[in-house]
Amino acid sequence: MIVEHRTYTLKHGTMDDYLQRYRTHGLPVQMRHLGGLVGFYVSEIGPLNQVVHIWAYASLAERERRRGHLEADPEWAAFRQMNRGSFVAQEVKIMNVAPFSPQPALPKEQG
Repeated sequence: MIVEHRTYTLKHGTMDDYLQRYRTHGLPVQMRHLGGLVGFYVSEIGPLNQVVHIWAYASLAERERRRGHLEADPEWAAFRQMNRGSFVAQEVKIMNVAPFSPQPALPKEQG
């Protein structure tokens, strides 16, 4: 199992608008294709204006397959267009789950 840790830094003063757009337009399409959302977080102390998404996948191949479906979805393309210019930085990490760690729930197979 792997987890994908995605950090986005938003322009100052845009967090509320981004969270509303994401909740309404981004999250539903991501859940349809990716599933496996471990958590979605907003920074409070330390680097500010950041959101962190953490997603669980059975493998890198599964992540690639699911993200390919997401990228092909016109609703996702529309959401990405809505966000043009919103971010000042993005960081993506792929991490292995340690054997003693609680195991995040994996997404169900797409039909």
